[in-house]
Amino acid sequence: MRKKNKNIVLENIKLISAGAKGVAVGKTDDGKTVLVSGAVPGDVVNARVKKSKSKYFEAEAVEIVEKSPYRVEPKCIHFGVCGGCKWQNLSYEMQLNFKQDEVYNHIKRIGGIEDFETLPILGSEEQYFYRNKMEFSFSNARWLTQYEISSEENFGNRDALGFHIPGMWSKILDLKECWLQEDPSNSIRLAVKKYAVANGLEFFDVREQTGFLRTLMMRQNSKGEWMVLFQLFRDEKENREKLFDFLLGEFPQIKTLVYCINSKQNDSIYDQHVVTYFGDGFLMEEMDGLKFKIGPKSFFQTNYKQALELYRKTLEFADLKGHEVVYDLYTGTGTIAQYVARNAKQVIGIESVQEAINAAKEHAALNGLSNCTFYCGDMKDVFNDEFLANHPKADVLITDPPRDGMHQKVVEQILKLSPEKIVYVSCNSATQARDMALMKEHYRLVKILPVDMFPQTHHVENIALLIKI
Repeated sequence: MRKKNKNIVLENIKLISAGAKGVAVGKTDDGKTVLVSGAVPGDVVNARVKKSKSKYFEAEAVEIVEKSPYRVEPKCIHFGVCGGCKWQNLSYEMQLNFKQDEVYNHIKRIGGIEDFETLPILGSEEQYFYRNKMEFSFSNARWLTQYEISSEENFGNRDALGFHIPGMWSKILDLKECWLQEDPSNSIRLAVKKYAVANGLEFFDVREQTGFLRTLMMRQNSKGEWMVLFQLFRDEKENREKLFDFLLGEFPQIKTLVYCINSKQNDSIYDQHVVTYFGDGFLMEEMDGLKFKIGPKSFFQTNYKQALELYRKTLEFADLKGHEVVYDLYTGTGTIAQYVARNAKQVIGIESVQEAINAAKEHAALNGLSNCTFYCGDMKDVFNDEFLANHPKADVLITDPPRDGMHQKVVEQILKLSPEKIVYVSCNSATQARDMALMKEHYRLVKILPVDMFPQTHHVENIALLIKI
């Protein structure tokens, strides 16, 4: 260990595994854990300490002394600046290995569960261009590199259309390319920026809360049809219509174009009125014969192909015979509920967001599923003793909570309900393991299946099957 510029630098740290949030993990000579950002497992690094805790260091790599055999060349020119795909420099095979290990270790360490089957992680057929929805921000304060700042040059136009720089919300990385959504996503974004700059359209100023162009969202369905959504801070009718008409003329793939005027401080659209300028204002999606109407505010899995695999595996884990009553907690827009409904007697879904429940009911009617019932409210409040008393007992319970996992009251109600089988779908295996630990005296964990929904990132989904003891 040596001092450099009054900072502690740890030398020749061998990184042996991956940790939470994509950091690489190593140890000092005296056995203290080091969590290193900016490197991959297998690297030997010199790392500057950012935080010193009693049991570990948080550090950032300042020099790669020896490159990992798992390293690959990142495809995107923005890698290392954009915070979106932190594992682009790690081979996909090793990404899957580390994700599987993370899930397994969480269940062992946090859940305290030893005896269960771990199925091989389900990798994504597409490792790039797998997202069907992307959102970009306009800014008149493009993020400058350290080289640009130190050069003291006048860079003139600072307009940008791209992603927020991690930790610097007011700064936007002006994207030249993105490998997450297939074309014409990149072409549309670049055309919008070029047109806006050429025609003097004012980009948003997040600090002063002024400007015209605020955000650009694009989503597509599996048929190659596109929706474009603009958020405008103020309405400039002539400029708006000319921009929209230009875009529609250039890109026939756009089946609907919508916009909203959002002059509040945040850019959430869920409380905004969205206006349809062209097309129906929504796209239709199909999953194994089920139809879903996807609007500008709709939640829908962003990796369509892997979401379909996730639903298929969830149904496989549930192993329904046709006579079962199924509860679907945190049902969202009812996608899983409807996917399993064709194999069940009755499905009861609960969700806290009213718009999602409205969509679930609309989709159930669209798909002719009369055996689905949906309820809206906070899970810990709605899923109570009275609810259990007034509804048929569940044979199978499916739960797919947000990253925080399930409230303890919800776990207690599940134990009261006492279904024969629980299928727990999670986007955070740490909170999933915590919840399963609360149930392990009553339920046996049979098997898990990690599913990679987001290649090039550290995120991983997991499906767990629990059987009543």
